[in-house]
Amino acid sequence: MNLSGLQKLQGRDIRANRFRDGLSAPACLAGFHPVTDIDAHLIAAWSDLAREASEPNIFYEQWFLRPALAQFAGPADLRLFLLWAGEAFHSPLLGLLPLGPNSHFGRWPVAHVQNWMHHNCFLGTPLVRTGHEQAFWEQLLAGLDSSDWPGFLHINGMTIGGPLDRALRAVCSDQQRRCDLVHSEARALLQSDLSPEAYLEATVRGKKRKELRRQAKRLDELGDIRFSHQTDDANLDQWVDEFLQLERRGWKGYGGSALDSSEQTREFFRDALFGAAQAGQLERLDIRLAGAPLVMLVNFHSGHGSFSFKTAFDEAFARFSPGVLLQLENLRLLENPAIAWMDSCAAENHSMIDSLWSGRRHIGRFSIELEGLSRRTIFHGLRLGEDLMGKIRGREIFDPTEVSQ
Repeated sequence: MNLSGLQKLQGRDIRANRFRDGLSAPACLAGFHPVTDIDAHLIAAWSDLAREASEPNIFYEQWFLRPALAQFAGPADLRLFLLWAGEAFHSPLLGLLPLGPNSHFGRWPVAHVQNWMHHNCFLGTPLVRTGHEQAFWEQLLAGLDSSDWPGFLHINGMTIGGPLDRALRAVCSDQQRRCDLVHSEARALLQSDLSPEAYLEATVRGKKRKELRRQAKRLDELGDIRFSHQTDDANLDQWVDEFLQLERRGWKGYGGSALDSSEQTREFFRDALFGAAQAGQLERLDIRLAGAPLVMLVNFHSGHGSFSFKTAFDEAFARFSPGVLLQLENLRLLENPAIAWMDSCAAENHSMIDSLWSGRRHIGRFSIELEGLSRRTIFHGLRLGEDLMGKIRGREIFDPTEVSQ
């Protein structure tokens, strides 16, 4: 595939037309940066951007994305779209999104451009500095319009109803450009002004709470049961080894999907946790019996948000529901004034976490047309086919933004 259009775009000065306040914007620089060329200057600007992001997303922070890039294969020409406030590397970074070409859209051989995600990436919302959401989409779409990539832009795993979603729809509406929400799902979200005790009482029925108290008591009778909560890197290497071993002994290990099942996922997990610890964004929780872990949980914090990333438990003690008991301890997050919410990162209709957390976060996939006759033809043909298949299967796409209007 000829990428000369993208290559020419690198280093080109693109002026943003509007920022959120409607005033004329200063010159900003947008370009597509090779993922093989990430240096200390970019990492510093990237970290600063993440601290000021309008929507926290740890999966695109440098300490998480860089280990993923090192271990997992992406598109042949995967790039970072970067939006700078002025001169590249000498001005604040306003936005970042990894994206690249894809030859297939699902099972269909339809070429398009898509943000990059992998099996351990649970959110695809771009990192954009607060107040620059509209400029980000304007410049990304302008850059793709002037490139020679075929097809359309597909944004996978973006929060529905957030600042980035609202800005994308506004820009596309202004430009008379189609932007379709093509899939949506809801996953558990922990968000409340209640205390942990009050939240549990309001969310979980009394009979279930009684059963959890009984299980906790029976577990305590087995011996020395201790709960641990850590936010530093003390004994982190040993903790990671224990987590990997615990997960591997369970159903994920038997199915070959445990993190320890391959060198790539094992090293990615280790590097991500050490990176998060160095950035001060790691939280570890576990419950142990006589020093041996029964259940372990990894959370990542970012800005005012948090993400429950991975959990592992000893299935020999499943009758005590150790995962649920640890999540009860995790409710202490509600006492942290710096954290407004926690994303479960769980699948929709997850039987365990959905029964404990009453909030829901809606995540969607968006398809956006690009300029050019052939591109529009591809986009409209694909969307017609998707709509037809949706009607045949009786599939409806829920858009919570329409309900709130």
